[in-house]
Amino acid sequence: MQLSRHPALLAAALLCASSAVAAEAPVSAAQFATRALPALPIERPHDFRKAIETWTEPLRRNSAAKPAAEELALPAQGWTLAIAGDAGPVLRHAAEDFRDYLHRAMQVEVAVETPASLAEWSGMSRAVVAGTRGQMPGCGGSLTARKDYQIIVGPERIAICGYDERGAMYGLYNLEARMSLREAPFLPRGLNTVRHSLYGARMTLSGLGWMEWPDTYLSMIAHHGFDAIYASVYANPNGVMAGWPYNYMIRRQDPARMRDLIDRAARYGLDVYAPIMHHLDGTPGNEAALRKLVRDNVTQFPEIRGYVLLIEGFDYERWPSWNRADIRKWIDAWTRGVAVAAEEMHKINPAIEVLPWDYNIDFRARSVDTKRYVIDRYAQDVIPLVTWENGKTFTRDGEEGYLKDYAINEVGPAEVSAAQIERARRRGMKVFAKADTFASWQFGTFPYLPFPYQWHARYQELENHKIDGAMETWSYGFKPNWVAELRNWYSWSDAPPLDDLLKSIARREFGPGSEDLALTAWNHFSKAIALLPDTGPNMGTTNAIGSPLFFEQPKVRAIEVEHSWALPGIQAGGVRVSKYWPYAPERVILTPDFSNKTNAAARYASPFSLPVFHKYLLAAADEMEKGLESYRRAALQAPAGKRRPAFREVLLAEQLQRMMRSDAAVLEFEDLRLKLAQAAGAAEKTAALNRMAAIAREELARTRASRDTQMRDSRLGYEWEQDYFYTPEVLAEKIQQLRGVLEREIPAYSKQHGLNSRIAQ
Repeated sequence: MQLSRHPALLAAALLCASSAVAAEAPVSAAQFATRALPALPIERPHDFRKAIETWTEPLRRNSAAKPAAEELALPAQGWTLAIAGDAGPVLRHAAEDFRDYLHRAMQVEVAVETPASLAEWSGMSRAVVAGTRGQMPGCGGSLTARKDYQIIVGPERIAICGYDERGAMYGLYNLEARMSLREAPFLPRGLNTVRHSLYGARMTLSGLGWMEWPDTYLSMIAHHGFDAIYASVYANPNGVMAGWPYNYMIRRQDPARMRDLIDRAARYGLDVYAPIMHHLDGTPGNEAALRKLVRDNVTQFPEIRGYVLLIEGFDYERWPSWNRADIRKWIDAWTRGVAVAAEEMHKINPAIEVLPWDYNIDFRARSVDTKRYVIDRYAQDVIPLVTWENGKTFTRDGEEGYLKDYAINEVGPAEVSAAQIERARRRGMKVFAKADTFASWQFGTFPYLPFPYQWHARYQELENHKIDGAMETWSYGFKPNWVAELRNWYSWSDAPPLDDLLKSIARREFGPGSEDLALTAWNHFSKAIALLPDTGPNMGTTNAIGSPLFFEQPKVRAIEVEHSWALPGIQAGGVRVSKYWPYAPERVILTPDFSNKTNAAARYASPFSLPVFHKYLLAAADEMEKGLESYRRAALQAPAGKRRPAFREVLLAEQLQRMMRSDAAVLEFEDLRLKLAQAAGAAEKTAALNRMAAIAREELARTRASRDTQMRDSRLGYEWEQDYFYTPEVLAEKIQQLRGVLEREIPAYSKQHGLNSRIAQ
């Protein structure tokens, strides 16, 4: 029984687990840090990329594991792995990968054999046989589409047959996944599973950097169930800049590098999707240039499976947000450009998938009719790419807000997305979705978000809406993690019950006996994210721990352009950066209105009131702490061989909680700064100053803890659109800034206004 689908039973089970956990005194974050930090090596920024580039399969075999009566155990020697002699490169590579996996991870040796035919597969003994349904008569008869596969486990053989070679590849990788969860080369006797791929395509962006796709990384992507990559953001494959107005801030593509990536990705069964970048202006010459651009790219790279036409680069005149008065005229012109591009592509190859993405057209619920109109204006042979959750309405204490950017506090789909999906289905069109499935901009500097129950609810909704394909990351990209592993299981039919799978993951990550502790934690974490109101693309959970608390207006720390002939603002690589805190884009730092005419904190919280927004930030952090109490214990009781990765798991969750509290701190501090400036009497000023000092002291401790964590996990703070939003050096600078607020600025203000001189102590 899947408890997650029976809330009362799940609540009872978690209550029992929580009662057992409560018998022990809670372990604080500080107590946990004294154990975890000394055990973890210091990392430098970008070390996580080096680790991925040089990764090899580790030993996963638990020497204490014994097969149950209902399990088949592969012996250390004596079995073979058979694929057809005429197998293609994808299956050949997968077979070598499986052989290497058994050798390195499971201490099992198999020899790869390549008989001329697999027709007699059912008579082979002590063999793993992998092929296509056409090569293996009597196997795979119910497979219906690419990537489908069947696994049959018998006493003398294991058969994997795919609808195609990719299906056979994913079947082999599923065997690896099952053995890794079991931590032994054991499989259920009598296993006979037919798994249908739920998505025609699953694509990801790189989580390492722009056009950074080492072979080890491509292999990881395939092992996590993806069948495609998106390369590269904001650049035409053939390197032509196409005259759109943002050329100065975008890297130019090297066609030779693109060719190399396409060829290497194909070895791992990965297709490539790419953008088409062109600025439309409606003139005949502009249309002719678009037709040539499309023909040149499709001809030069015939293997590219599909093209994404995103308004950020495939645009018309000005962005739609600047053309609201004539939005339908704008849509008519933009969809005309989409139709022209699709026409030229399909003249050359009708199978190319043309994915127009109308991201920048208002996605709030008020725009349902406008977004339906976009679908109505598309050519019949394109596949709409809808933004899954952005714009989704949600309420807190009777106040209504909406998702402003990629987030997981709401499962989705947004009202406009549901309307677009329904209209596209009515027209007989496929639908793809940009839908995060393991990470999100809500915490854009994180490799993954440990909210499995919330993620699973999204997987179910994607399945319920029969989404045909998904782009599952954006600039935070893919980094190997257990939530992406979870997503992999639910991208095919016949997945295990959620709680069973989570218990297996918990056992592997934390050791036997910690399953209930981990599930209790994940349940609280999933509840926490559902409370969180912060969904903006700017300062907030993404970068709050890297954002300073401004008490006084600081000196400008970069070039000054307030009175020059240049437009005000400082650019770095085309990104406007803060002049007061030169470590991050201006948009991820809450800069006060130092004239004290407007409340920057209230503006950020809008459309929620600041008290409601603040309340739910802290409620989410408090819910995280409930989960962390059991998560810390799970890690502390982990076996020695699992302790380091278990410690890192907990520190990631600790950092999430700190980001929530830092977000609240930045907003409350700024609100108080404004109230202090407007306060009339000494008592009012003293109260505000006391609270500001307390916030700064709490934030100082959080920043020190954040720095300690970031020094031990170089994935944190990284998001390649900006590289690092915060590094240990940035956090060290924030520590100095906070000390300055506490030791100089607040005492000076107190003395100047004749207030309590001990306020800052």
